[in-house]
Amino acid sequence: MMKAAILNILRTRRDVVSGEDLRVALGTSRVTVWKHIRKLQELGYDILAGPRGYRLLDAPDTPFPWEFPGREDRIHYLPRTASTMTVARDLARNGAPHLTTVVAGIQTRGRGRLQRQWLSEAGGVYMTVIVRPDIPLLLCSRVNFIASLAMTRLLRDRYGIDAWAKWPNDILAGGKKLLGMLSEMEIAGDMTAHINIGMGINVNNDPTSREPGAVSLASLTGGPVSRKDLIAAFLDDFEARMARVDYDTVVDSWKSVAMTLGRRVRVATTTDVTEGLAVDVDRDGALILILDDSTHRKIIYGDCFFASPLNTENGGTPEP
Repeated sequence: MMKAAILNILRTRRDVVSGEDLRVALGTSRVTVWKHIRKLQELGYDILAGPRGYRLLDAPDTPFPWEFPGREDRIHYLPRTASTMTVARDLARNGAPHLTTVVAGIQTRGRGRLQRQWLSEAGGVYMTVIVRPDIPLLLCSRVNFIASLAMTRLLRDRYGIDAWAKWPNDILAGGKKLLGMLSEMEIAGDMTAHINIGMGINVNNDPTSREPGAVSLASLTGGPVSRKDLIAAFLDDFEARMARVDYDTVVDSWKSVAMTLGRRVRVATTTDVTEGLAVDVDRDGALILILDDSTHRKIIYGDCFFASPLNTENGGTPEP
């Protein structure tokens, strides 16, 4: 991709690069180089153009495909769209390969769990990753836990965030929601055709005026965070985990970063609400509750709300 090649040269040299040098390095004409430079400038790249040539001064934090070397053909960036899940669904049905990723600058109809709207204002990361794991239906729910574990570890290790996963698909920091996940799948016979994992991450946006229970990565780190770096780091880690995954231990690994167990919770579905003590998550990702009458109930899906402080005597992971 010509834009990626031009940017790579400008970033490597870090000084003025003549149009002739670019032409020779890229095997094209100076007119073609100039046209791509102009387009990059229009897209927000601060490129100084003068008699001696070109120099890159600054680049926008926009996840253009060429900003992901080795993934350019699998990154689809849309400045504005209704929902990345909808776009990814169409791409997946048309044969888009494993780890194709749709990223939006803004979503006008971003979706959360149980058909709720996810606020998708400028500055956040709104993406859907197409996963083709070639696994039977029985195992497909475990892919969500791989993604959740990868992102939680990334937030901890790279950004120093005290992040914890909350069943089924949220990541919290300081008790406030930092990230929400949503997944859809389609089947082919008794196998999984694809799983689309959608993520809404509060990065440099500020959702607190409309969602007081939310928090952003920028507010936690004390400054702007590169969305490009966050996306690239997640995709690298998630791809590595999928390549070596042991589906029998996925959920146990996820429990190491989970904050749900040992707490009294309420789980709401579209039809009812169940309250009890969360004691386990089984190998397929279902939450196990002990109800007030001492019976056990398996909850497969729903929105989970904490009803009491953490009880570490019942198997919970202690909060710092």
